[in-house]
Amino acid sequence: MNKYILFTICFCMTFSVFSQDIFGKWKTIDDETGEAKSIVSIYEKDGKVYGKIEALLKNKNKDALCTKCEGDEKNTPLVGLEFIKNLKKDGDTYKGGTIFDPESGKKYKCTVALNEDDPNTLDVRGYIAFFYKTQNWIRVKN
Repeated sequence: MNKYILFTICFCMTFSVFSQDIFGKWKTIDDETGEAKSIVSIYEKDGKVYGKIEALLKNKNKDALCTKCEGDEKNTPLVGLEFIKNLKKDGDTYKGGTIFDPESGKKYKCTVALNEDDPNTLDVRGYIAFFYKTQNWIRVKN
């Protein structure tokens, strides 16, 4: 009987680790200072994956506007800004969409995946051609 209980516990623990996904809230980390910068929400909408800024942690001006955005998003608040758009699942990776950097005003192709070694770390890569930059975001636990 004890073998069955142990097996059930191990199975449930294994299943819960492998069933984690990218959806939820993530803390972004500043590349230069290593400090937490913002809280981002990753979610699905109309079969695609998006990300928006939920809160600014580093910026003293919590009401900051996206002055480098274009079109309808120009001068809209950073909090609430949908800056990851149109990602599609491809195996364990989400790709095919874009990520916008509100600080530089540049848009990049984007891939997002859970870190292979730590499912509480999200690898977010923005790239143009062969040039890329990867950030590691940390899962926010409720």
